[in-house]
Formats: sequence, structure tokens, C-alpha cells
Amino acid sequence: MTIYYVNSATGSDRNSGTNQTSAFATLSKVESLKLKPGDSVLLAKGSVFNEQFDIKYSGTDSAPIKIGSYGTGAAPVIHSGGDGIHSLYASNIVVENLKISNSGGSAISGGSVSNWTVRHVEVDKSGLSGETGAMNFRNSKNITIENSTISGAKGDGVWIDKVEGFKLLNNTVTNSHGAKADAVQVNDSSNILIRGNHLDQTNADSPKGVLVLIRPENAVVENNTLSGGGFGISAQAGKNVAIRDNDISEFHGYSWSFAVGLGDEGNTRDYDIAGNHIHDGAWGVVITAPADAPSYTRTNIKVHDNVFDDLSQSALKVDRPASGSFSNNTIESGTNATNISPSIVDAHTFTVSNNHTVANVETALASPVVTTAAVTEAPADPAVVAVHDNLKIITDTGDAHRGNLLENDTSDNGTLVLRRFGDESVGKDGLTLTGDYGVIHVDREGNYAYTLDETKLPTHDHDGHVSETFSYGIDDGNSYHSDGDTLTVYLHMDSLLS
Repeated sequence: MTIYYVNSATGSDRNSGTNQTSAFATLSKVESLKLKPGDSVLLAKGSVFNEQFDIKYSGTDSAPIKIGSYGTGAAPVIHSGGDGIHSLYASNIVVENLKISNSGGSAISGGSVSNWTVRHVEVDKSGLSGETGAMNFRNSKNITIENSTISGAKGDGVWIDKVEGFKLLNNTVTNSHGAKADAVQVNDSSNILIRGNHLDQTNADSPKGVLVLIRPENAVVENNTLSGGGFGISAQAGKNVAIRDNDISEFHGYSWSFAVGLGDEGNTRDYDIAGNHIHDGAWGVVITAPADAPSYTRTNIKVHDNVFDDLSQSALKVDRPASGSFSNNTIESGTNATNISPSIVDAHTFTVSNNHTVANVETALASPVVTTAAVTEAPADPAVVAVHDNLKIITDTGDAHRGNLLENDTSDNGTLVLRRFGDESVGKDGLTLTGDYGVIHVDREGNYAYTLDETKLPTHDHDGHVSETFSYGIDDGNSYHSDGDTLTVYLHMDSLLS
């Protein structure tokens, strides 16, 4: 098991490469070696390599070949007119702690590979010579991408095709550009886990989608934040798919834009869509297909225990034959609950029951709710408790006055998210409101910054103090439990105007 060191600034390809003081200079020198299981190739931090790195040899399950970094400073960078890292047929590879920037092709491209882990890799502006995207794997097995960031790809941020065993964990993928670009696309793959990712197409140059699953088998999509794009999750065809506990928002761009869509590209069965917070978009969950599509089957589709708010269309749309249920969902008033074709209603194959319409989703579990069957009383739920917050301003330097709304609030699962502030939704970039006496910015973590505008302070007819109050709503990160309270800003006039 040998460690090879590569330093573009101080190395030489005439060196042995086996210690830091005798590092190689280029990746092509490493390619000339026959790497063995357990070998590592470490790139010096601060180095820049203007070449494609081809990985030709395989490790083993117990002794993978590792590509990483050493030293201090910024992560080593790979630039290339082609792919950043390219491999065919290699197995048991770990790529970590690198940056791949401005590649003409993909940042990382693997074909017929197996047992790859990519982690702590930053990708910036890949696919510049075409639309190949950032990371792509095809005809492969057991691929894991975790704790990495991908931004500004031309093409899909992550593109997976015919992969058995794919995990996408705790990554951030933002702004994949191009008319055909999605943040993540997974085609004809199985045993899929997509968890804990932040996928954002808000500022992409085309309103394509965020996550596409075409004909998946045995897939779990959970605890992700998806925002922007023409749609949130397009989970076409497939079987045994769970979409749960995700936050899906800001899906605009088209009249048909949806949070979760299925029913096209093949038969669909055994879908469980539960616990999601779906908001700030057009349609919620849609089960549909083009008018000229073949007659696919859509069976056992369960949509339950989700929260829908701020939708311009219905929470559920079913306009193609389907069987399943829509139950125990919470829907904010102003959003239609369902839009189901009369023929499907008459067929009694898709049931609707026990859904709640509420004035405000943050207080849904602590307020009387109206269900489709009857009026029921929901008991107060102590799982999330919001406590009143105060900000007292006696002197002002012009800087923002900061605090956190959530630090005195509690939840049973230890997670809190600020969902609404001043009756508006708090998006991924936070929310800025203009109050009576200043401007306040908040983010989903509860941080706030209040900047006083002294020109708005009254100069007479006051008792030395004024105040203003903002309402807010929080939940436990999954929208299962929620509560609301207020922030009051107190201003001591005598001190501020003296």
C-alpha cells in the first residue's frame, strides 16, 4: 500500500512521488503507474492541475484506491478541457477533499464502475464545452456521493443511468443550467437513497426540474430541501418509491409546475408520499400523463400526512386512471384540496378522507380543523413550543441588531425551522420585511437582523418608547408539529434621538 504525493508547484515527475519532499508534478505521471489496492494518491492543497485524471485500476472492498489531498490551505483544483476525473471499469475507488472547476466535460464521469464513493468534493462550473453536467455514472453499481457541493453545471448536476445501488447523501446542488438540465436525474436505476440534500434551481437559467426519477425501483427520497425549477420531484413510472419528509417549494415556471409528479414513462405502483411540506408553487402532487401517452397503470399510490400551503392550484391532481388514497393531509385555506377527474371519482378507485383545511399551517395541530368528513377538534400538541421574543434597542450605531428566534423554543426531536414570519413564508434565502421603524431579515434557522430607520421614529406625541411586533411560526423540520409566537422590538426614544 503506497501513498503517492503530487504537487503542481514544487513537484517533479522525475521524483519518486512517495513522500512530500519528492512529490510528482502531474496527474499524467500518476496515470503511468499501475496503482494497487490500498494505494493513495494525494494532491497538495493549493495545487492546480490543468489536465484530466484517468483512473484505470481498481482497489478491493477492504483496500480501495483513494484519491485525496494533503497539506494546508485551499483544496487542490483540477481543471480540464475534458472531464476532471474519468474512469471506465475501475472498482473500489474513493475520491475526496478535492475541487474540480471549469471542466469542459463532466467533473467526474464513470462508466461500468462499481463501489465508488465521492465525498467532500466541490464542483464549480462543469460541462462548459457541452451539456454533460457535473457528476455522471452509467451502467454501474454501488455509487455514493456525499457531503459534496455542485454549482453552476452546464447540464445536470448529477446524472445517473442504469445504476444498481445509488446513494446521494447530504450534498448541495445549485443552479444546473440548460434547457434539459435538472439538479439530479436518475434513470432506470434501483436501490436508491436520496437523503439530506439541498437541491436548488432557483437561479438556474431554465425552469427545468430539481429531481427526476425515471423508472426507479426501490427508492427512498427523504429529508431533502428542494426549491426552484419548473417542478420539484418528477418520479415517473417505477415501483416501491417512498417520498417523505421533504421540504419542496418555489416550483414555478409553467402552469403545470408541480411539487411531486408521477404517472408518465411507464407503469407506476406502490408509491408512498408522506410527511412533506409542499408550498410556494403551482400544483402539489399530480398523477397525470400527456393525452397521447400509452395506457400505463398507476396503482397503490398513497398521499398522506403532508402539509400544503401557498399553492396557486390544487394540492392533489388526478386526471388519469389511478388507484390510491389522499388522506390526513393539512391544507392551508386558499389552496384547493383536490382536482380529480369525474370518471375517476365515479370509479371510486382513489379515495379522499380525513384531510384538514386550516387558516394557517403553523397552528394546524393546535386549532379546530375542518376535515372532508366532519368538523373535528385537534388537541394541542406540545411537541413544538414557541416562546415570545423581545429585542430592546436603547442605543443605535447604524448596525443591525441581531438575535435568534429559536434559541428559547423547543421541539421533541431537537430540530426547529422558522417557516413563516409576519404572515409570509421564509424561503431558502430568508425573508426581508419592512416594519414600522426598521427593516428585519430572518432565515430558516431563526437568525434575525433588525436595522433601525431613525427617519421613521416619531418626534412628538410619544412617551419615550415605541414598539412594533412581528408574528412568526415554527415547526420541527418535517412539518409534523408546529407552533407560533411573536417578536416585539422595543425602542427607547429618548436615548435614540438625543
